[in-house]
Amino acid sequence: MTVNIHTVHFEADSKLIDHIERKVQKLANQHDRVMKVDVFLKLDNIMHQIKDKIVEIRVKIPRKELFVKQSTKSFEESFDWAIDSMLVQIKRVKEKQLA
Repeated sequence: MTVNIHTVHFEADSKLIDHIERKVQKLANQHDRVMKVDVFLKLDNIMHQIKDKIVEIRVKIPRKELFVKQSTKSFEESFDWAIDSMLVQIKRVKEKQLA
């Protein structure tokens, strides 16, 4: 599984990167054929005021591409909500494949 973390128009803190890498490992525990994970971190600018932090997660598994987008006041919170949502999607896909 390859993990790519992309930041748009800013540099991410090393603590944030570590938090993301640690949580992304949960995806491999849910589905053993996760090929690629892309995490995009963005700032929601409205007239030069940073309003929200946006996290997008794209996961590629064989014959499927899953996507989640979440925004809150902090990257950690946005990522935690997004990863929970992605875990639910992966669980559904795995159940459909086994059925």
